[in-house]
Parts: sequence; structure tokens; C-alpha cells
Amino acid sequence: MPIGPEPPQLLKQKLFYRGRKFSFEVNRLRLPNKAEGDWECVRHPGGALAVPIAADGRLVLVRQYRFAAQGRLLEFPAGMIEPGEDAATTVRREIEEETGYRAHRWQTLGKFFLAPGYSDEVIYAFLALDLEKLETPPEQDEDEDIETVLITPQELEQAILAGEPIDSKSISSFFLARPFLSML
Repeated sequence: MPIGPEPPQLLKQKLFYRGRKFSFEVNRLRLPNKAEGDWECVRHPGGALAVPIAADGRLVLVRQYRFAAQGRLLEFPAGMIEPGEDAATTVRREIEEETGYRAHRWQTLGKFFLAPGYSDEVIYAFLALDLEKLETPPEQDEDEDIETVLITPQELEQAILAGEPIDSKSISSFFLARPFLSML
């Protein structure tokens, strides 16, 4: 995507790391004003997130251990978009894997960059409605430590305002979903 009237010129690109979930590169750019510099970037395939609403109006979240945060965060179910997958397929898979619920009705909430200062990761957010509790939830990924949590929108808002450990994609998606919550 161009910055200003013309895009920067890529002078050199160096890949430092390619992993299972992301890669890290440094790009030497010449800006339209002729200034040159190095920009680091985490390249990520993107993710999809569900804001699931149970029949009683409570939100379905997960409390998940996150190594980088060194603790458990409250989050909406989400996951990385796999090769050949679209965001809608990802979010359907993730809500079932992480919470044991299946949604029968979906509403797109939008998309947003997670941390555009250093990453190209985009999150696609969806509202998940008409939930069904699965009789036999799928096996969780072996690298996940997840507990399902049901709370009211008011309780989640209070937790956000109190500074409880909640990730930014969940906070952003909660506020994207808020107009829909008042209609339910």
C-alpha cells in the first residue's frame, strides 16, 4: 500500500528468520523525500477472531497462557489463517477447537492491523451467533493451554477498564461488536 503520493523504493531486503507462524525481515527503503533507512517487519499470514454470543447474552472467551506475556490472557477465540484458507474458514475452525461451540450465524465486524509499526498482521473479526455446544469438543492443539470463560458484556467492559490482562485484538473486537450487543 503506498505511503503518500508514491510508495517508498525497496533498495534491499534481508530475511532473518522464517518460522512456523511468522517471518522477520529488514528492508532498506528510500522514501519519496529521498531519505533512506531500515525498517524491520514481522510478516504474518493474518488471523481471524470470533466474538461469540451465547443464547443468554454472555460472551464466550478463553483464558489462554501466552509465553510472551508470561501469563494467562482473556481473549476471544482466534487463530492464524492457514495456507489456502480464508478468514471465515479459520474462524469457524478456531471457535470449535478453542471453546467447544459451533456458531450457526455469522456477521462480519471488520478487519484491522494488529501492530502496524512492526507487523503486517491483519485480524478479521466476526460476530458468532446461534451457538451450539458441541457434544464432543475437538482436541485442543498440544501447544495450547486454554480454559473457556463465559461473561456478560458488562463484566468484560469492567475488566477492560480495570486493566485486567486482555489482549488488544479482543478489546478492539469487543468495541466493534458493541453496537450489535445492544440489539440482542
